[in-house]
Amino acid sequence: MFFGNPHIPYSWETISTTYAGYTVLFSEDFFKASDRSESLQNSPLFKIGGTPVLEINEQQQSFLNTIFQKMIEEQNTDYTYKDDLIRNYINLIIHEALKLQPSKHYEQHKNAASRITSVFLELLERQFPIESTDHPLELKTAQDYAKGMAVHVNHLNRAVKEITGKSTTTHITDRIVSEAKALLQHTDWNIAEIAYALGFVYPSYFNNFFKRLTGTNPTALRILPV
Repeated sequence: MFFGNPHIPYSWETISTTYAGYTVLFSEDFFKASDRSESLQNSPLFKIGGTPVLEINEQQQSFLNTIFQKMIEEQNTDYTYKDDLIRNYINLIIHEALKLQPSKHYEQHKNAASRITSVFLELLERQFPIESTDHPLELKTAQDYAKGMAVHVNHLNRAVKEITGKSTTTHITDRIVSEAKALLQHTDWNIAEIAYALGFVYPSYFNNFFKRLTGTNPTALRILPV
């Protein structure tokens, strides 16, 4: 059984050519509607460095399959309080998972700082490229990444600095500058559109940022027509 946080990148290798199972996707807002959900959201199942992969036996599989089937059946009813009932089913699955031991086959990073840094760098890279001005950069600060990874920003900063020798902010800044150069050279977006796409409220903020980091104005990187 696997629990995934949508803000944390995961990877896996498919071994079997045939498999069957159930998947339930729910938003944080849906889960927060329950007053009792806070302790579950803070459980190791949803945190970086936790244990989101667990082995289950046939008896546990049968029980969990029944719960998933009940959720599917309930979703197709007109019952007024079906969302509350489905939340209860999800809570039941999570509680069952918390009783289990982490899978022996779940690869753990010996160094927690290494694991946190690896996830941060992959999550940073996944923000790019910016392909449309309608979908501007979402994670712009160390605090944004820390929140998405469910770790304290100071913990994230210490880990990244320890492993890479560079601060979290420096990594983010360098990647934004790199993307800015690509957008300036390979799109026809104006400076204001690029600034907005990269998360800047005003073009002047972007101009000052870019010049401070590169020593030149954004317009200087524009490829002039032949």
